[in-house]
Amino acid sequence: MGMPERIRRLVIKEFLAIFRDPASRMVVIVPPLMQLLIFSFGATLEVRNAGLGLYNEDAGLLGRELAAQFRSIPVTFSRIVPCESFADVRQALDTQRVLAVVHIPQDFTRSLRAGRAPTVQILLDGRQSNAAAVAQGYCSRIVRDFALTALARRAIAGKPTPRAIPVTRVWFNENLHPLWSSVPALLGILTNLVTLLVTGLSVARERELGTFDQLLVSPLRPGEILIGKAVPALVTAYAEGGLMILIAVTLFGLPFRGSLPLLAGALFVFLLAIVGVGLWISSISSTQQQALLGAFTYMVPAVLLSGFATPVENIHPAIRWLTDINPLRYMVAISRMVFLEDPSPEVVWPFVWPLLPIAAFTLLSSAWFFRHRLD
Repeated sequence: MGMPERIRRLVIKEFLAIFRDPASRMVVIVPPLMQLLIFSFGATLEVRNAGLGLYNEDAGLLGRELAAQFRSIPVTFSRIVPCESFADVRQALDTQRVLAVVHIPQDFTRSLRAGRAPTVQILLDGRQSNAAAVAQGYCSRIVRDFALTALARRAIAGKPTPRAIPVTRVWFNENLHPLWSSVPALLGILTNLVTLLVTGLSVARERELGTFDQLLVSPLRPGEILIGKAVPALVTAYAEGGLMILIAVTLFGLPFRGSLPLLAGALFVFLLAIVGVGLWISSISSTQQQALLGAFTYMVPAVLLSGFATPVENIHPAIRWLTDINPLRYMVAISRMVFLEDPSPEVVWPFVWPLLPIAAFTLLSSAWFFRHRLD
């Protein structure tokens, strides 16, 4: 029996072990799809249904109109708390009734009618730093747009206006929809999880069931065993990745502006690197429980260092070097680019080539650990 035939039979055996066992089938199929739905709607940086305090000291028409602008966005600020003094502002923030307070000064209407750019104070709850930063962006945009409209009316009336105010234009995600940013990143995170689970449990399952010794006395060589364990993980993760792309486009309505073959090629190189990590974990684990703990021990820092929630540049320099050897960092960037940007291969290549040495290292090191455990 030749080597290809031996590997083919081991691959079939691995597929049967995964999909005939109800527990393995549940772990591989159900959690990633549930996490795609939960994280897409739950793990979002968008601010919704927050409380907003309004402290309006301006009795003029424009001050009241600006306050009405904030009351007209119930999705973002579902609860408006009127404040009559700074004591009310302090109490609303101290008790976390509001995330932000907008203070409209007494001279707001007078400044706009005189052609001057007024100052509006925005007080934020820094205990919720990420949400406060997003709320600051919302409030600043409302004030800016209102001031631009008022100044435009003044220009139409032939009155002088102050200096130009910059206008922001967003590329690739024009409406800053949070799903457009999070769902493509979840493609890399969840295929990472599937690959780790399948490969991490493969060798550990053999040891726990007592069939690993039978595998060793078979004609299969150690390298052939590793290939037979890796192929089912690649195929399963690829299938789940394709299903996630279909869900992202049809259910979430995401655009897919790039090349599907380009994304598939990058995903293949990424999965090779993760297969090496999974086999490394599986090779040093004696039980499936140890393999699961090892997989999740790897997943948590990998996600935190991937740029999924915060930019990689925000990570402290002392540990930022870890992002350079984190395969998930590159896949998150590639997935977002292909979904939203339609990049050329030259643009994607700088994010693909680092995966090649990472894949070579993880695969070779897992093979070494596997042979070391056999001795």
